[in-house]
Amino acid sequence: QVQLVESGGGLVQAGGSLRLSCAASGRTNSNYAMGWFRQAPGKEREFVAALTDISWSETNTYYADSVKGRFTISGDNAKNTVYLQMNSLKPEDTAVYYCNELHPFVWRPVHSWGQGTQVTVSS
Repeated sequence: QVQLVESGGGLVQAGGSLRLSCAASGRTNSNYAMGWFRQAPGKEREFVAALTDISWSETNTYYADSVKGRFTISGDNAKNTVYLQMNSLKPEDTAVYYCNELHPFVWRPVHSWGQGTQVTVSS
């Protein structure tokens, strides 16, 4: 059974940075991507970024337009961990951030959502 644990959230001022981590265990299907979604209060959960499987020889990254150029997704195969480096944060980035395995290119989550990690950006 796959377990995904998000961490690294917190309170930061606008313009600041945070790095989120997603520790994955029990992964068996290398065809799935890994990615991040977020959900702001009163809004639907939305796609943020994805990384095609970190054990592949070539990985590709995909981003929502709202975070392109500010966020970077990366993976550490040895640690089975995916990161989301968030720079130039804006108040509208405030949300609970979730990681999941994703069906590639449609970015549909494979598993139920976990608890996520809260990111709050103050103006």
